[in-house]
Amino acid sequence: MKRILAAALASGALFGVGLALSGMTDARRILGFLDVTGDFDPTLAFVLGGAVATTLLLFRPVLRRGHPLFADGFRLPESSRIDARLLTGAGLFGIGWGLAGYCPGPALAGLGAGSSEALWFVPAMIVGIVLQRMLARR
Repeated sequence: MKRILAAALASGALFGVGLALSGMTDARRILGFLDVTGDFDPTLAFVLGGAVATTLLLFRPVLRRGHPLFADGFRLPESSRIDARLLTGAGLFGIGWGLAGYCPGPALAGLGAGSSEALWFVPAMIVGIVLQRMLARR
């Protein structure tokens, strides 16, 4: 259990440092990327490009290992179906991202960095998660 917790903390810290170094904890960067007809900021495209390149290079070799370091096996999605629930969730996520300039990872990193926007966004995000879970139970 300690190894799993240490791995989770190390992964989260690495992710947070990467977000902070790339400026992705600043919602204005994200909103600048989405403002293609105004004050466009291409920074996010480079961050996304780095993530895609890393995945393209390492995804298959990592899967060939047979299992992750701290688990018995990989848990990959079993369904690739595109349905109304997926499209609705993606749409709501995109609307929230476009309005706030935050998605969950950068919001939590921004919260850790003391961002005033994240102080408002994270509680609202938690309320949204709780509401979705309550609706899913019905």
